[in-house]
Amino acid sequence: ISDSWNVHSESREALMAGERDATVLSDLARGRLRSKRGELEDALNGRFLPHHSFLLTEHLSHLDYLDESIDRVSALIEQYLADHQDAIVLLDTIPGVGQRTAEMLLAEIGTDMSRFPSAKHLASWAGMCPGQNESGGKRRSGKTRKGSRWLRQTLVEMAHAAAKTKGTYLASQYRRIAARRGKKRALMAVGHTILVLAYHILMRRQPYQDRGAAYFDKLEQHRVERRLVKRLERMGYEVALQPSATTG
Repeated sequence: ISDSWNVHSESREALMAGERDATVLSDLARGRLRSKRGELEDALNGRFLPHHSFLLTEHLSHLDYLDESIDRVSALIEQYLADHQDAIVLLDTIPGVGQRTAEMLLAEIGTDMSRFPSAKHLASWAGMCPGQNESGGKRRSGKTRKGSRWLRQTLVEMAHAAAKTKGTYLASQYRRIAARRGKKRALMAVGHTILVLAYHILMRRQPYQDRGAAYFDKLEQHRVERRLVKRLERMGYEVALQPSATTG
């Protein structure tokens, strides 16, 4: 029964209607599943008794109920946020932020950023700033302070999505930090950046302008040049740097 659950929806419906021929059921597959008809036929072979059909119907009915419940909740959320659609559209311009996560972000921080003197104050209130624990020149802990658990989860979810985008500043930031400090800290750092971006976007009422994946390379252009020159010199080359068109 567990294997039968994973087949195409039309096959499930035919199975529930009384069809038991595995070949007929597998032929109902559509799209990419048609290339796996042999595997589907194997999955559909076996006992499927009346109580299996009853249980499967109950499961599908429960899923239908959940879909309807989600639609009702979504409609209510849209009703409450009807006056803030412009803010949602602006936040949606940030890589990794979608309509639902933008709604969740607004539900936690609101749209009036004037109550926070700066983006740093917002990040501190949200618990997205690393704590300071330094003594004798040694930093012992960088744990973040307690803040809104729901807001943090939303920001980490956004960071996950942003890290998978291509050619963006946020994805580049994630890879850069993850390579040095690990994935968890990288996600927190990207989440912090998204929160800061949201603050400025809501304050200025302007869409996000991406800095590009090469931002960090440009920011540290001279350091990168020096490192590459040293590598070439170790290989026996003589390098004479000339000013680029961008630096004059």
